Amino acid sequence: MRQVFLDTETTGLAWEAGHRVIEIGCVEVINRRLTDRHFHSYVDPERGIDDEALEVHGITPEFLNGKPKFAEIASEFIEFVKGSELVIHNAPFDIGFLDNEIRLSDLAYGPIEDYCEISDSLALARRTHPGQRNSLDALAKRYQVDNSHRTYHGGLLDAQILAGVYLSMTGGQTDLTFDSGGRSTLSQVGVDANDGESKGGFVVVCANEDELAGHAKWIELLGDECLWAIEKKQTDQN
Repeated sequence: MRQVFLDTETTGLAWEAGHRVIEIGCVEVINRRLTDRHFHSYVDPERGIDDEALEVHGITPEFLNGKPKFAEIASEFIEFVKGSELVIHNAPFDIGFLDNEIRLSDLAYGPIEDYCEISDSLALARRTHPGQRNSLDALAKRYQVDNSHRTYHGGLLDAQILAGVYLSMTGGQTDLTFDSGGRSTLSQVGVDANDGESKGGFVVVCANEDELAGHAKWIELLGDECLWAIEKKQTDQN
């Protein structure tokens, strides 16, 4: 199973208003393991950058001078994502911008969905954690994916963090950490022996008070006929 985790940075919030892509970052995961392959490029948007966007990513017009136009990196980018499950946090935003760049490049490429399957990790997070904050930063904190060294949002680094969050959210058997150079390592998730009781080489971790309270709330929402509610009633009676 090949997945590509993608993030972009842009000159503003709406491609319909003429805003453009200025950075694309992608990392490859195969069979839930991060590989050494990635795609990363800054892009000359041929226009200015909104102050609000600059505060988020810190990428200046001066820095982008001399960087390639999207048309110059389009074929390499399409080749990298082709045939993958492309995972993006708030996919409609990034896909809208990328499809617009493809149209403006005047190259013979169709929309991104012609080349890969697109999955929206924000939609998944909202289903998994209804009523909670599901920004990438909030999810990284919830799943203990280290992003402490990040000062600004950046395409490649955010794609790496997204991979760690997504893998934790969809299975929990993998963990991504990043060193000071932005490189990432993937390791089996382990629980510190100090956090639980060791049982024959395994670590048993009990739910904390917040988790127990959340579980009780879900049982209440499910009603008296759910299995947990029936078992709890029987236990209380005994």
